[in-house]
Amino acid sequence: MANASIQKEKKEGGSKGSNVFAALTIVLCIVIGILVWRYIMGAPSNFENEEEIIKLGAEAGHPKPGNYLGMVYKGGYVVPVLMGLFLMSVVFSIERLISISKAAGKGNVGAFVEKVQKQISNGNISEAMAECDKQQGTVANVVKAGLLKYEEVKREGFDSERAEAAIQQEIEEATSLEMPMLEKNLVVISTLVSIGTLVGLLGTVTGMIKAFSALGAGSTPDSAQLANGISEALINTATGISTSTVAIIAYNSFTSKIDKLTYSIDEAGFTIVQTYRRFRARANNA
Repeated sequence: MANASIQKEKKEGGSKGSNVFAALTIVLCIVIGILVWRYIMGAPSNFENEEEIIKLGAEAGHPKPGNYLGMVYKGGYVVPVLMGLFLMSVVFSIERLISISKAAGKGNVGAFVEKVQKQISNGNISEAMAECDKQQGTVANVVKAGLLKYEEVKREGFDSERAEAAIQQEIEEATSLEMPMLEKNLVVISTLVSIGTLVGLLGTVTGMIKAFSALGAGSTPDSAQLANGISEALINTATGISTSTVAIIAYNSFTSKIDKLTYSIDEAGFTIVQTYRRFRARANNA
């Protein structure tokens, strides 16, 4: 119980730290997106007639031929938001990749589970615990908790049904303390899948509004304004799709990795229960 309380306190502390990290990251990414859009993409060197741009601002100029930074800048005020969202998807993906890699431990999870299953099946519980200490990470911690419970019920002489229930409960409790930290910030990534598309669509709509306004301006359409409106629409569409693509690939990849870790825990837990059943069967036949 004492260990469970300590682990719970650590989990709560880690949860608060993760929430602060997420909030700061969101704000910082948006700020960086705005700064890059305003001062790098909106630099006078990216536009024709640099001297006039310095006086009037980049909004009044036209990008130099082939200058993509200037073209993206002309995408409008939705662009820096989309850039911030894209940066968020990259940052949170890297953060989750590091966290899940640590959870997997120092070695290959599949090889670790095979070694532990072999040791457990042979009744070498101490060696199996040693493998857990070498591996470290979420899977190893949960498996070790199950092995410690195995030793406890073995000393108490539980019957197979009571032992199975006790071991399974211990594994589930250990999993409930370890696994939620792996899913932290995944909700942010999954949200970016939808938000990226919707914000990109918003930029597309505003660009098309400008384009149609240019078409309806007098008898002769303003070709420059028409081109800017279409450019804004396409740039926002492309950026929104890019953000959603990165986010959905990352989300599916990480959920798949977490499922594999959970399956590894279930495999090891089943082996522990089966080993205890054989132990009780031998004890009853003796």
